[in-house]
Amino acid sequence: MLSRSVVATCSWHTRCFARTLATEVGILSLASTSTDLPPSPKKTPRPMISAAVILNRSPLITRSPSTFERAYYSYQARLRRALHNPFPYDFYFKEGSILETRFNVEERKRERRVFGPLFGIDDDVDQEKAKAARAAAAQLAEQEGEYEEMVPRLHPSDVSRDIKSLDRKGKRNIYLLLKTEQDVWRFPQGGLEKNELLHQAAQRDLYAECGQYMDSWIVSRNPVGVYKPPVLSIPGQFIRPEVTFFFKGHIMAGQVRPGEGISDFAWLTKQEIEGKVEKNYWDGVKDILSDY
Repeated sequence: MLSRSVVATCSWHTRCFARTLATEVGILSLASTSTDLPPSPKKTPRPMISAAVILNRSPLITRSPSTFERAYYSYQARLRRALHNPFPYDFYFKEGSILETRFNVEERKRERRVFGPLFGIDDDVDQEKAKAARAAAAQLAEQEGEYEEMVPRLHPSDVSRDIKSLDRKGKRNIYLLLKTEQDVWRFPQGGLEKNELLHQAAQRDLYAECGQYMDSWIVSRNPVGVYKPPVLSIPGQFIRPEVTFFFKGHIMAGQVRPGEGISDFAWLTKQEIEGKVEKNYWDGVKDILSDY
């Protein structure tokens, strides 16, 4: 029979061998499973950042009121005329003078414009006297330079449809749109240089594509919008995403002189821009533009 010490030694060696075998089997199993894991995805590269300028020319004249607006203003004018205190013209004008006559004639015109063409017609008893008063008032107004011909509200560039004129669409906001050599319409834009701020890049890119012959300025250092074009997925290739930040700008004088890579330009309203640019681009910028 074996002694107790020999049996204890054999059992200890058996346990150590089993533990070692289990450890080796665990390592082998981990090594075999690690080869089955999918490779870790690559890091997404940083997007290409661009700065664009929405260069605006503000309206030159007030727009024509709508039918509702004209009716509202006419109603308010009748209320003011009906409720206002009479003007003490006898305090300001000498009785029987030309200035008094002129004031009465113009006051009668204002009342008839508000209340209708037949208002106060019964007061004109002496037609000859009224006619002489109107003639005297007209002569005085002509001497003071009144009744001059007004400048038309429609500019010749609107008649000729000159989309390069800054005088077109005087009642609307118009924006500068550039056409690249790839036949794509867009706003002036460009990339960033090292250690360059976004608004500085926007101003630099505007001069690079439109020339130095414009008196323009960037309204704020903060962008007014951002556009992320859709990324096309091509098998085996990874296209770097793009992000364009838009800055608001105004032009006071001057004109565009297209730079390198620009084949044409146009000053367009919001509705005209929609028909020039791509749909995705339009969806990204339409809320930045003004309807009027």
